[in-house]
Amino acid sequence: MKTKQDQKRVVIFDTTLRDGEQCPGASMGLKEKLEVARQLERLNVDIIEAGFPIASPGDFEAVQAIATQIKKPRICGLARCLNPDIERCAEAVGPAGKRGRIHVFLATSAIHRQYKLKKAKSEIIKLAIAGVKYAKTFVDDIQFSPEDASRTEPDFLAEVVTAVIEAGATTVNIPDTVGYAVPNEFGRLIAELFERVPALSKGVVVHVHCHNDLGLAVANSLMAVQNGARGIECTINGLGERAGNCSLEEAVMALRTRADAFGVSTGINTREIFRASRMVSKLTGMVVQRNKAIVGANAFAHESGIHQHGMLSHRTTYEIMRPEDVGISGSELVLGKHSGRHGLIARLKQLGYTVAPAELGKIYDRFIELADKKKNVYDDDIVSLMHGEDLHGPQSFAIDYLHVSTGTVLPTATVRLKKGAEVFGPASACGDGPVAAMFKAIDLITQVPGTLLDYSIQAVTKGEDAVGEVSVTVRFGEALVVAKGASTDIVEASAKAYLNSLNRYLFEKGQSKKIKAQPRGDQP
Repeated sequence: MKTKQDQKRVVIFDTTLRDGEQCPGASMGLKEKLEVARQLERLNVDIIEAGFPIASPGDFEAVQAIATQIKKPRICGLARCLNPDIERCAEAVGPAGKRGRIHVFLATSAIHRQYKLKKAKSEIIKLAIAGVKYAKTFVDDIQFSPEDASRTEPDFLAEVVTAVIEAGATTVNIPDTVGYAVPNEFGRLIAELFERVPALSKGVVVHVHCHNDLGLAVANSLMAVQNGARGIECTINGLGERAGNCSLEEAVMALRTRADAFGVSTGINTREIFRASRMVSKLTGMVVQRNKAIVGANAFAHESGIHQHGMLSHRTTYEIMRPEDVGISGSELVLGKHSGRHGLIARLKQLGYTVAPAELGKIYDRFIELADKKKNVYDDDIVSLMHGEDLHGPQSFAIDYLHVSTGTVLPTATVRLKKGAEVFGPASACGDGPVAAMFKAIDLITQVPGTLLDYSIQAVTKGEDAVGEVSVTVRFGEALVVAKGASTDIVEASAKAYLNSLNRYLFEKGQSKKIKAQPRGDQP
C-alpha cells in the first residue's frame, strides 16, 4: 500500500524538452536543452522527460547528455511499443543508472485503433504487454501511456491498464492527448479507473498528461489530482503541441496556494519558476503573454486605483501569492561598464548560467558593447544578451555595417556582412519598411533567401535606453527557424535576429555554402 506521505505528494514530470519542444518553431539545440535541464534540476522537478531518442540523432544525443550530466531528477525517454524504439531509448537513458525511465506508449481509443493503427483491441493489449515487458529487460522504472485515453472506452482503458501493470509498468499515465476532456468527466474517468483497477491502489503511480486545446489542461490536471492521480505531466510556460500542455507554474502554484482545497504538495522550489520561464522563453523564441498567470509581466501588476489602494492597505486584498514566491524580486544587482568581469561572472552565476572559460571573453565583449550604450545593465538585459544571439554555435554571418533610410522617402537599407575575416557586400535594397529592406539586402548577399513568417518585438527593460528584443520565425525551404536578436536599436536587433535564424539554419543543416562575395566597394 502507498504510505500516507506518498498520497500527499504530487510528482512533477516535466516534458518541456520532449512534448514542449514539439511546439512548431520551438526546437532547441543540445546546449540549449542542457541549460533547460540544469534549470529544471534547480527547480527540483521529480522527472525530466528529455526527449524521444528514436526520433533523430539530435534527440538521442540530448537525452544521453542529460542522463549523463543531470544528477538529481529521474531521466525519462519516450518510446513507441516497438523494440528498436525501446532499445534506442534504453541506450539514451542508460547513463542515469537507476534514475533512468523508459516511457512506452500506444494509442487505445477507437478512433486511433480504426484509422491510425488499424488493429483490434486484442492486438493493442498484446502489443502493450510486449512493449512493457521488453522495456523491463533494460530498466526497472517503466511508464506506460494509453495514447488518447480520454476518448478510450472506460472498460477497455481499464483492461489495458490492468494488463500493463501485470507486465511490469510502475507508472501509468492517462493522457488527454487532444485536449478533449472537461474537468468533471476527466476527474470521473480517473476515479472510475481506480475502482476498476485495484492494482492502482497498491503502489502504481497514476500520472495525467493534459493538452490545452480547450484551455482546460490545468483544470483537468487538478481535477485528476482530486480524484487520486499523483503525478502531473507539464511544461514550462505551458509549451507544447498545438495549444500546448498543462503549465507547470500554474499547476504547482495552484496546489501550493490552495493547499486547503487539494491537501497535497509538490517538491518544486517555486522561487526558480520565474527564472525557468524566462529561460525557456528566450531559448525557444516563444514569447510569454503579458497576462499569463504566474509568470506574465502583468501577473503582479496593479493599475486600478481601487486595487492600488487595497494593496497599500494590505497586500492580501488583491494578491493571493507573493511575487517572491515564484522568484520575482523587486531588487536586482545593476551592472555597468565599470563592473568588470568578476561582477558579470557573479551575476551570471546568480542567474543560473554556467559559462565555460572559452566563452567568457565573447560574452564579456558583448556585455561591454551593451554597457557602452546603456547607463545601467539589468538582469533582463543580461538574460537577453545570453540568448539573443547564438553565443555557443558557430557564427556564419555577422553585421559589419548597417544603414537604413526611412520616413517620407522609400525605405532603403545598405548592409555589409562579415564571416570570419571575409567581408561581403555592401548590398542595398528597398522594402515596405526599413526592416523589410534590410532583410532583402541580407538575402542579396547570402543568396540564402528566407521567408519571414512571424515578427515580434518587446522591450526587455524599462527606460529610454531599454534593450529591444526581436523574435522572428523564418522559413528556409522546408525548415522553420525561430531566433532572437537584441539591441538598444530595434533595427539592429531585427538584423541580428534574422542573421541568427540564418546561422542556425546553416549549422543545423550542416551546410557550408560558398557565398559568392559581391565586389567590395568603398567603406560606408
